[in-house]
Amino acid sequence: MEGLSEPLLGEIIKRITRTSDLNSLSLVSKQLYNADAEERGIVRVGCTLHPATEALSSLCFRFPNLWKVEINYSGWTSKRGKQLDNQGILVLSSQCPVLTDLTLSFCSYINDTGIGYLAHCKKLMALRLNFAPAISSSGLLSVAVGCKSLSTFHLVDCMKVGSVEWLEYLGRAGSLVELVVKDCKGISQYDLLKFGPGWMKLEKFEFEINDNYWLSGPPRDPSFDAHYPYKYDICCENLKDLRLAHIITVPEIGLRYLLRKCKALEKLSLDYVIGLDEREMIALFQNCSNLRSLSLHLMPLRCGPGMDFRTPLTDESLMSLGLSCHMLEAIELTFTFCPSSYLSEIGFTQEGIVMLVQSCPIRVLMLNGANNFDDEGMKGLSSAQFLETLELVDCERITDSGMSFIASRPSLSSLTLRQCKKVTDNGMDELARSQKLESLTVLGCPRISLKAVQGAARSVRYSTVSESFASLKGMKKM
Repeated sequence: MEGLSEPLLGEIIKRITRTSDLNSLSLVSKQLYNADAEERGIVRVGCTLHPATEALSSLCFRFPNLWKVEINYSGWTSKRGKQLDNQGILVLSSQCPVLTDLTLSFCSYINDTGIGYLAHCKKLMALRLNFAPAISSSGLLSVAVGCKSLSTFHLVDCMKVGSVEWLEYLGRAGSLVELVVKDCKGISQYDLLKFGPGWMKLEKFEFEINDNYWLSGPPRDPSFDAHYPYKYDICCENLKDLRLAHIITVPEIGLRYLLRKCKALEKLSLDYVIGLDEREMIALFQNCSNLRSLSLHLMPLRCGPGMDFRTPLTDESLMSLGLSCHMLEAIELTFTFCPSSYLSEIGFTQEGIVMLVQSCPIRVLMLNGANNFDDEGMKGLSSAQFLETLELVDCERITDSGMSFIASRPSLSSLTLRQCKKVTDNGMDELARSQKLESLTVLGCPRISLKAVQGAARSVRYSTVSESFASLKGMKKM
C-alpha cells in the first residue's frame, strides 16, 4: 500500500471495523500506522487496560480524534489489576477534545467526582452508564449542567441514583431525544414525570424494573388526590419508540398516560405492564397509523367487566391493529403463566392472530407460550403473503403437521423453534424437502435430532439445552 494517497488510506481504514484487523494493519508500515492513528475514532477497552489510567492516556495520545469510547469491566476481578477510576475520566475529558459518545459499564471505581469531569466534554452527545454503583444524582446533575449537547442518556442498574434534579434539568434543557432508565430502584415512574417539557422532543423512551413487582400493590403516586385526580398534561407527540417493562399502573397514575398521548409511534413494547386497559390500547392503535413493530408480554390477571382471569387484551385489540396499522411488519406475542389446560386464559384467539397476520404486511412473527395456537393456526399462517421470519417458542400444541403447512410458504426464509416439544424429526424432513429456508434455529426441542436439521436450511443452529423459564419469557428475576 506504499504510495497510496492519505485520503485513500483514510477511506480504506474507515471500512475496517474489527479492532484486531486495524491493529494488524497499522504494523505493516509507518505510513499505515500514522494513517490509522489519524483516522481511528472508536476504541473499546476494559479488563486488559493495565495500568488503567496510563494505558488510556497512551490510547488518547495515539488516537487524537477519538469520538466514541466504550469502557467495559464485565467479568472483572481484583486479580486483573485495578479498574479505571476518576483519574481515567479526567484523562478522557482533557485529552479527547472531540469525544461525543461514551459508555461506561461495570466501572465500580468511578464516582461523582469522576463523572463530574465529563462536564468539560462540551461535545458529548451520548452517555450510557451500565452498573455504576458509586455514581449518585449529584454526579448526574454535573453532567446535565455541563453537557449542553447531550441527546442520548442511558441509566442502567445505578442503585445510588435517587433524587432526580438532573432529570428536571435535562427536561428544561430539552436536548434529549433518547432516554433509557432500567433497574434503578431509586427512580420511580412518577419521578420520570418531572422530565416535564423534555417529553416534547423525546423520540425514544424506555423504562424497566426487574423485581417481583406484581406481588405488591401499585406504588403510591405522590401527586394523586382522590377528590381531584391528577391529570398529566405532557406532550409526547414526537415519541417513536416506547418500551415499558415490569411496572404497575392504574388509571391516571404513572406512565400509562403515555399510551393516550402518543401519535407518532413506530415501535411499541409493553412487557408485563399490569393495568393495561383495552379501550386505551384500541384508541392508541387507532391514533398510531405509523406503527411498524409491536411486542406484548402478557400474563393472566383479573380484568374486564366480569373480572375474568385472562390476559388483558382480546381480539378487539387485534382487529383495531389490523384496521388501523397498515404498516405493521413485526409482532411478538409472549404469554406467561398460561398453561395449555386453561386456554381461556389467553385473551387472543387463534383466529384473531391469524387474521392480524393476514391483514397486515407482517414479515416477522414470534409466538411465545401461545398454547391455544395449533396446526390449524399454522395452516392459516401458510397463506400469509409477506411472512419471512417465524419464531415459535414454548408452543405446546404445534406438531409436525404444522411444519408441513409452513414448508410450502414461499416467502418464509427464517424459522426458529425453541422448546416446541411436539415437533419431531418428521417435521424437519418436511422443511428439508422444501429447500426454501435460509436459516433454521432449533433450541431445546427434545424430539428433534441434530441429524434431522442438517440440510434443512443453508444456515443451521442447533442445541439440546433448554433455557430457564425466566430467560424464555423475558423475566430477569422471578
